[in-house]
Amino acid sequence: MANHSQLTFQDASSPVMEELMGFHDHALMVALSICSLVLYLLTLMLTEKLTSNTVNAQAIELVWTILPAMVLIMLALPSLRILYMMDEINEPDLTLKAIGHQWYWSYEYTDLKDLTFDSYMIPTTDLPLGHFRLLEVDHRVVVPMSSSIRVIVTADDVLHSWAVPSLGVKTDAIPGRLNQTSFLASRPGVFYGQCSEICGANHSFMPIVVESTPLANFESWSTLMSSQ
Repeated sequence: MANHSQLTFQDASSPVMEELMGFHDHALMVALSICSLVLYLLTLMLTEKLTSNTVNAQAIELVWTILPAMVLIMLALPSLRILYMMDEINEPDLTLKAIGHQWYWSYEYTDLKDLTFDSYMIPTTDLPLGHFRLLEVDHRVVVPMSSSIRVIVTADDVLHSWAVPSLGVKTDAIPGRLNQTSFLASRPGVFYGQCSEICGANHSFMPIVVESTPLANFESWSTLMSSQ
């Protein structure tokens, strides 16, 4: 999760988020190069004597026509690659349905029998020592590590958004519509998110907690939850 005064992304915990962070750094380097070039040209124009040698400057016109096109291609190709990667869902190992309510989440493990629960934020007065305020819930979403998880997202009342930054997931929950996304947790851990669509007075109080565990631990947890 994010730390105080953190200026960068959260640590990537899925292959898609690693790709997104790499593209972010790539785009920033392109923007830095453009700004440096423009600053150099502005400084040159302000410090050098003006001349009129640009009347027949076909070469420079060719350069400033082709160069922006090449920059756009450098940005577009990796962006499209990541976009198609995020939309690709091939034979998921587990399907999870997330339903947004005012103001809590309901979850259904559609591949498992009788495994559904509601997830409410733990009030500050009941929060155990060492847990995170406004982020901890009474029932976490537990998923097996290194498995492809498909998440079907919808809402029961108003617009919500199911978002977990460290997994590179953010999908709108719309009443009467099923949206889907996928992720693969590449390491064990607990990953925090929040509703990212203003949905009413308690919008800030419906967090999302995803816990990634080894497959054996997930099977034990699912058996225990199904028996309750």
